[in-house]
Amino acid sequence: MELNSMYEDELRQFFEEKGEKAFRGSQLFTFFHDKKRCDLENSNLSAKSINIINSEDINKVEIFKIFDSKLDETKKFLFKLKDENLIEGVLMEYKHGYSQCISTQVGCRMGCDFCASTKSGLVRNLTAAEMLSEVYEIENKLDIKVSNFILMGSGEPLDNFSEVIRFIKLLHDEKGHNTSYRNITISTCGVADKIYELADTNIPINLAVSLHQTNDIDRSNLMPINRKFNLTELKKALEYYCNKTKNRITFEYTLIKNQNDGKKNIDELYNFAKHIKCHINLIPLNPIDEFDEKRPSKDEINEFKNLLEKKGFNVTIRRELGRDISASCGQLRRKIEVK
Repeated sequence: MELNSMYEDELRQFFEEKGEKAFRGSQLFTFFHDKKRCDLENSNLSAKSINIINSEDINKVEIFKIFDSKLDETKKFLFKLKDENLIEGVLMEYKHGYSQCISTQVGCRMGCDFCASTKSGLVRNLTAAEMLSEVYEIENKLDIKVSNFILMGSGEPLDNFSEVIRFIKLLHDEKGHNTSYRNITISTCGVADKIYELADTNIPINLAVSLHQTNDIDRSNLMPINRKFNLTELKKALEYYCNKTKNRITFEYTLIKNQNDGKKNIDELYNFAKHIKCHINLIPLNPIDEFDEKRPSKDEINEFKNLLEKKGFNVTIRRELGRDISASCGQLRRKIEVK
């Protein structure tokens, strides 16, 4: 395992097994995750410790390119991995601070029709160290502290479960970034078996579910994951998650004109979610070349929102950020790779 993917106790044991004092593991952990650095020659580690470390793997990403929106304060980052693959992330500035969208995989195998991230399939999972490096590289580059994290970039987080959980725990560690679990959100397309597993970790993060359709036939056509875990199975998993964690679920719902924006969808969505403690976040479709559909008009979006609110749901329309820099998941990386 990469040294900068290890927990502090794992690093302490590592050094003990190498014949070095355990406290060197704590020093290295702090250097990686509090100082956010990998330049060991400038650390306070002993020469013996550095020799030991140099024979092991340390993994980090580098910023390949930054795109600044002219419409708002959003920044899009392309990161280059050691194997030359590209991933992306988005930094959004709000009054309350910075939020960062994190990629968890190179590509994605979920196959959702409207998503650019999945069009080339899954290349590989990211390690915890690579995900943490997405955070540290931005913070070091801009001299900022990011307070909120959304695992909603390229990839399905629950398809990379063990490394994502490791990333979250390392990000939360008080000797590292010290991020509150409440400031971390995992977004999933509905991998039901892993939702049970996530609930059983008892980590009080936020869960967002990409729903996007309201019946099994239409959702299976749009999102292949529904063929494995249909809406009934997904609902059971979400009810288990809510009962176990007492948390509210956020449903992400991309509005596609004449596809999922009708009265029938309002009724079906009500029947699906009426007993789930939830919030519904409406997302106007971001068109991509491979998905030839349109978004509803602004008036149609507001009408859909109003009808859901009359059903008793808490509903928002997602504020669109960075549209001029392809800030939606996978759009920019794919454009550059295809060239």
